[in-house]
Amino acid sequence: MLETQNFWMDIIPALNKGLLMNVGLIVPSGVIGFLLGVVIGVIRVYAPAPFARPADALVSVIRGVPLLLQLYFVYYVLPKIGISLPDYWAACISFILCTASYQSEYIRGALLSIRQGQVRAAQALGLTAFQTITSVVVPQALRRALPGCGNEIIYLIKYTSLAHVVSCMELTGEARSLADTSFNYFEVYLTAGFYYLVLTTLATRLLVFLEKKLALPGFGRLP
Repeated sequence: MLETQNFWMDIIPALNKGLLMNVGLIVPSGVIGFLLGVVIGVIRVYAPAPFARPADALVSVIRGVPLLLQLYFVYYVLPKIGISLPDYWAACISFILCTASYQSEYIRGALLSIRQGQVRAAQALGLTAFQTITSVVVPQALRRALPGCGNEIIYLIKYTSLAHVVSCMELTGEARSLADTSFNYFEVYLTAGFYYLVLTTLATRLLVFLEKKLALPGFGRLP
């Protein structure tokens, strides 16, 4: 077994390095994926068929293909047609597309839940279709979709554990490498699991805070 001193001097710094890579994947993937998901969700609900149908098809494909295969496709297949991406960007783009597709489904459902009477009332006040969507419908829909969208962020944190399959050495990749070289599987994987638990717990608390902060009286108010 590893001596305690070697554990803290060798294992923890390596896992911390992997943790930083996870954060570097989670933040841009979560932010861009959410914003892209909102745009795709709005297109799927309100855009004309020539735009909505391709968006539906894209979401169906991404949701229907395992994320692992998407990573392989971006990293190994795209270079065959002249599109080569560094390991970080291959992983990041895959995570963005994946989370955006799922986020768009939450947004789509929330948009459809808004009563059409509010849309007609906004139009009666002289708002354009664009103003009605951006100022009346989307703000309400985002509040309704927040629990589902937040849940997708939790999934995203765990998605990042796949990045090492395209040579992007995040927490799981570092843990696997350390365990294989030191044979201290229990200590290494237990510590890595604790890191993921901390990340998901912090994300969950932040999302609960946002839900309470954005809650309106009589509109899905949280206890």
